[in-house]
Amino acid sequence: MTSAELLAEKKARLDKVIALEKPDRTPVVLMMDGFCAVQMGVKLSDFSSSLRRQNEVMLSSIKTFGPEVDGINAPYGAGNLFPLIFSTKVKLPGVELPDNSLWQLDEKEVMTVDDYDTIINQGWGAFQRQYLIERINYPFDSMMEQLGDSPEFIQNFEDAGYYIYSPVIAATVNEQAGGGRSMSKFMRDLFRIPDKLEAALDVIQEETIAGLRQQIRAFKPQVVFLSPARGASEFFSPKLWQRFVWKYLKATAEVIIEEGAAADIHCDGDWTRDLDYFKELPKGRCIFETDSVTDIYKIKEVLGDHMAIKGDVPAVMTTLGTPDDVYNYSAKLIKDMGPGFILSSGCSLPPNAKVENVKAMVSAATGK
Repeated sequence: MTSAELLAEKKARLDKVIALEKPDRTPVVLMMDGFCAVQMGVKLSDFSSSLRRQNEVMLSSIKTFGPEVDGINAPYGAGNLFPLIFSTKVKLPGVELPDNSLWQLDEKEVMTVDDYDTIINQGWGAFQRQYLIERINYPFDSMMEQLGDSPEFIQNFEDAGYYIYSPVIAATVNEQAGGGRSMSKFMRDLFRIPDKLEAALDVIQEETIAGLRQQIRAFKPQVVFLSPARGASEFFSPKLWQRFVWKYLKATAEVIIEEGAAADIHCDGDWTRDLDYFKELPKGRCIFETDSVTDIYKIKEVLGDHMAIKGDVPAVMTTLGTPDDVYNYSAKLIKDMGPGFILSSGCSLPPNAKVENVKAMVSAATGK
């Protein structure tokens, strides 16, 4: 089978899962970046040096698991891009951290309340670029140039017969303010200046949606990754969650679907309380991606006949468990979750996950 034929088979398998139809087997999608560097003996400082280097290392890594793996979440790592999502500095290995330390969000109050007025009056785009360059010393222009090579990075994987699960990445706009203000100050703003905060988020949302539409039309992705990150309902009262998280999450997912892609909603944390809200989204057009905090069986109970589910092998199991532990857990999920299921780790594989445990997860999905 050629790489093109293999890729077409894998994409067809994913289409069936998203539509809640029965595929020939459960697809397995690996969500990993720093793990790839450790596995391939590459220093994390080297890995973080550029998106091109990340693409090379991640492709070498996925090939070691064989053609049975369907794909990988993204064609490069996440660490260098976090400031674009969270409006906060990221400490990088080999720069602020030792060579083999994982990148770390260095969240503190950098964005001010007065910045909300600037965003409302002048717009988000111009503010964001200046803010990232001047306040957190982010190499904005260099990163935009590197992201311009994304089609090549995606093609590298596809030429090898692996699909890029979500080549377009979006985040809910509460993260832009939440990271820049810091979580504690953002939470205070919810109570002290909710109207001003909402007005600023509305401006960010409008510009972000316009950019997201352009990306989807350019890349024509099968799936778009949408991260509410710290938007889990466990962090908010119901009214605040509906106003400052769900409002933007739902609207963004609807745009993704309107543009012809499926919305993969990456739900870190515990979303149990508000699972029913996801029924407001179109059936068979979304994936609930869980990090193993929300009970996957509860997700199945509430949403199993409405949207696909992706997850959820826990980080602790991939690092401290045995191959038998991982295989048995994965096989049980495949059996219990049914047709609309994509096997993956619960969020990204930890850098210190055991290679044999990842292979066991793949084996559970492929039967090999």
